[in-house]
Formats: sequence, structure tokens, C-alpha cells
Amino acid sequence: MEPVLEIKNLCKKYENFELKNVTFSLPKGMIMGFIGENGAGKTTTIKAILDIIQSYTGEIKVFGLDNRKEEKTIKEDIGVVLDDMFFPEILTPNDINFSMKSVYKNWDSNKFYEYLKEFSLLPNKQIKTFSKGMRKKLEIATALSHHPKLLILDEPTSGLDPVARAEVIEIFQNIIEKEECSILLSSHITTDLEHIADYITFINNGEIVFSKTTNELLDNYGIVKCTEKEFKDMNKKDYIKYKKSKYEYEVLIPDKKEFKTKYHISIIDKITLDDLMVLMIKGEK
Repeated sequence: MEPVLEIKNLCKKYENFELKNVTFSLPKGMIMGFIGENGAGKTTTIKAILDIIQSYTGEIKVFGLDNRKEEKTIKEDIGVVLDDMFFPEILTPNDINFSMKSVYKNWDSNKFYEYLKEFSLLPNKQIKTFSKGMRKKLEIATALSHHPKLLILDEPTSGLDPVARAEVIEIFQNIIEKEECSILLSSHITTDLEHIADYITFINNGEIVFSKTTNELLDNYGIVKCTEKEFKDMNKKDYIKYKKSKYEYEVLIPDKKEFKTKYHISIIDKITLDDLMVLMIKGEK
């Protein structure tokens, strides 16, 4: 099956930052969490996918089509929420609905007003009266209301309280289950991704570190906390990164079962995506 989104050797150079051969693909009907610290290249990659930035090299295909040559065809089927996205403050949700009818052939006003009701957003209130969280909900409602086949979401739950975040995450899950849709979701709230993402792609300093299934990462990877002697007895091939503290070593390992067969260390901590990011970025090799 051809991926919904396929990126090969994407490169983009700025004065103080560079995307270097970014390569990954998103299978149809899946949610991919896109993680990395601020400035790692997540938003630049997303803007290249959407052809918002220019002068990059490499290949980006969406629905099997070149994103630059078939831009108009592709954008009809993409729903977008960007971290720096905004609507003019004088508009109301009613105005948004009217405008979007001329932008998307598949715009669904009924669906839009259903989301407004679900998010407790008044359709006749100006956006300038909305809180940050309410504005984010309006962006999400707009992105979802033309039956997109691909959602590209850059920090879609930032500014939302835990209850609203859970509400939005549930909507994303329902869309995957009920409609033929795929989601690329960039977020710093990695606990959300642990629950809903099928794949995790990690970018650091403009380079893809890995793109793996969430199950593979959370089930196989682990953290070993050990003494200096135990650490020095380890083969470098059996761990990825480590951090040394005053009293112990924290060691990131890629295969808990294999590790247990080689070493007399019975306790291996489960890993979170936060743990993984910190050790991959701050740890030593």
C-alpha cells in the first residue's frame, strides 16, 4: 500500500539551522507522533510538506502526488492546524463557515456547527473574545470540517486544559476509526502520543533519529539504572545512550529481553517518550 505521506531526503538550509536528509513515511489510516525539542525541525518539515516554504531539495509525496506539482489537488484533502496559525480577530465562526465554503469543495457546514457545539464555541462571537484554548478549538473544528484524508497538526492541543485535550484526542481517535483519514501530529505533550500514536518519528537538530512503531519503542526499549561497575561491564553494542549521575548510571537499551539474557540485571524500567527524548538528546554514547 502506498503511504499517504512520503518524504525522501528533504533538505532545507537556513543561516543557523539545516534540515538534513529528512526521510519518513506515514501509512494510510495511522497516527504518527512527530517529536523533538524546540528548534529541532518539526515545523520546518511540516511547512515543507504544505509547500509554505520554498527552495528545499528532496521529494515529498502526498497521496502519491508531488506536493509542489499537484498542490491544489492535494490541499483539498488536507486539514491543517499550525502552531502559528490564526484567524483575523474581528471574524466570527459564522464568518469562518462562510469563507470556507469557497475554499473547500467538501466543506461541511453541519459538521462545523456540530464541532462548535461540542467545543462550546458561540458562532456569532468575535474571535477576539475567545481565549487561547477556544481559538485552538476553532482551528481544530475548521481543519476537521471538510472531511480531510490527511490531518497535519502542529501542537494542536497547546493551550488546552487537560479536559479539553482529552476531548480533542478522542475526536482524533474517532476520525481515524470512522473515516479514511491519517494524522501527522507534532506535539510536546508526549503522554498524549503514547496513547494514540501508531508511529513515533523523532527529529533532533534537523535530522531524523528514528521512525518506529510506538509499540516497538515502549515495549522493547527500557532504562537500566546501575552502578559504574555494572555499566563498564556492558558491551557498547547493547545500549544506545547513557547518563551519569552522582550515584548511578541511566542506560537506554533497545531490547529488554535480549539484555536480560546477557546481563545479571533484573530490574529494567519502562520507558516514556519523555525519557527517550531526554536520553537521546542529553545522553552520551
